[in-house]
Amino acid sequence: MLFNSYVFLFIFLPVTLYGFHLIGKQGHHKVAISWLVVASLIFYGWWNPAYLGLILGSILFNYALGFFLLGRPYKWILFIGIAGNLAVLGYFKYANFFIDNINALTSNNIVLEQIILPLGISFFTFQQITYLVDVYRGETKEYNFLHYCLFVVFFPQLIVGPIVHHKEMLPQFAKDVLYKLNSKNLAVGFTIFIIGLFKKVVLADGIATYATPVFAAAENGVFLTFFEAWAGALAYTFQLYFDFSGYSDMAIGLARMFGITLPVNFSSPYKANNIAVFWRRWHITLSRLIKDYLFYPISLSLTRFAVIKNYGSVRLFILTILIPTMFTFFWVGLWHGAGWNFILFGLAHGTYIVIYSAWVQIKPSIPDNRVIKSTVIANSIGRVVTFLAIVLSLVVFPAESIDGAGNMLAAMLGGHGLSLSPSLIGRIGNLEPWLLGHGIVFHGMFHNHAFGVNPKAGVVWVVALFLIAMLLPNTQQLLGRYRPVLEIYKNEVPRLSHRWMEWRPSILWAFFTFSIFIIAILNLTQTSEFLYFQF
Repeated sequence: MLFNSYVFLFIFLPVTLYGFHLIGKQGHHKVAISWLVVASLIFYGWWNPAYLGLILGSILFNYALGFFLLGRPYKWILFIGIAGNLAVLGYFKYANFFIDNINALTSNNIVLEQIILPLGISFFTFQQITYLVDVYRGETKEYNFLHYCLFVVFFPQLIVGPIVHHKEMLPQFAKDVLYKLNSKNLAVGFTIFIIGLFKKVVLADGIATYATPVFAAAENGVFLTFFEAWAGALAYTFQLYFDFSGYSDMAIGLARMFGITLPVNFSSPYKANNIAVFWRRWHITLSRLIKDYLFYPISLSLTRFAVIKNYGSVRLFILTILIPTMFTFFWVGLWHGAGWNFILFGLAHGTYIVIYSAWVQIKPSIPDNRVIKSTVIANSIGRVVTFLAIVLSLVVFPAESIDGAGNMLAAMLGGHGLSLSPSLIGRIGNLEPWLLGHGIVFHGMFHNHAFGVNPKAGVVWVVALFLIAMLLPNTQQLLGRYRPVLEIYKNEVPRLSHRWMEWRPSILWAFFTFSIFIIAILNLTQTSEFLYFQF
């Protein structure tokens, strides 16, 4: 079931919300939790009922191991838990990928039936792995099975996150106020949800009509023009941005309607002035998980080793930054999908981080320079460089093959030459023969028609979404006075300096919310999945 579907909006959500608060109002808290758990399982099973057994088995397995770990922090129990979870994830998500590569390397013909990837398996698997690790460390505990079930299957964040910690959610489930209908929570949650819905069905799906044909053409071997490739890449960059931002908003808004506050998962990442800030703002809960449970343990172990060996600065950098960063981002890439294109994406961002880390270390030793020392200039340059690096790296996401991605990148880097509008012929004087002499032709900036029959409209879409992403406050900032996300993440969502822009329960905001809701509903003619479903 999709958030952006009629059955969810007009049947599932109202029935689930009304039933939960009606039961909770009577004081039957366990029944209310059970209602929400069952509703969440129906939500999950709507896509493929066969995989209900998978998620229920995962819950029973991890709850049992967590129970055994309480007061008995045995490493072998933790190892069984992590290995078991990764084995299931590896089978469903990576088995076909590894078999295909083994066949390619060994010229074998091993046949494995095509495995359909269960929705959300990466998210609920890693969420439960962090639970086991936290229990092992003595940072959390769980005795209530119903609460644990809701922690795993709560439908707003079940499929695409945010990836929540057990200790963040369970205290909320235990509060009596959760079960009482709260008009403020409904208003705040509904507003956040509607903004997210608008982002998805109007902005993301709207610009997708320009992005998809470009990548399809590249996959079919069409020699795209420089402008077609960049327009398509930028269109996809904003499609992914508003698709994931929209889902994150909808998850937070839905949870708030039930009185539950989720962590922020997306906070204007394209405004980042360096790649490290980008990863602190893009898929925040995944970045936190990777950092806390993979990067830091490896980096700290290698740091201790380097200190014992008394290594110099270069070798220290290699051991403590380069190796753990590249190793971590290899897995970040593989987490996004079973394909070499995703691995290349991870390694590209690992390289970005390493370069940025090196720059941070050598920057203080550079002599005074007005450009480098000026915060405004440095931040502006940093934002442009970071954004362009992100656009180039995201080319591999929608590409079906390395060849398709390579074709796109070649065109973006000028490998297919440069073609200008034929309307310039005879109008630019001596510049025309000079351009022709340097290999520039006048066949048209979009002569392959890959960017749609009306490329000007596509360019307007790209510019409009660029301005929205770069200049406007994000949803959590607009709702800042009502604390839309968990307080521990408040630094990721700075309050607006102009408080008059913040949302408040007023006729003007009600009109705005109702208007974009109607626009979103009118655009639900073709329901589309969220891009992160494939990850």
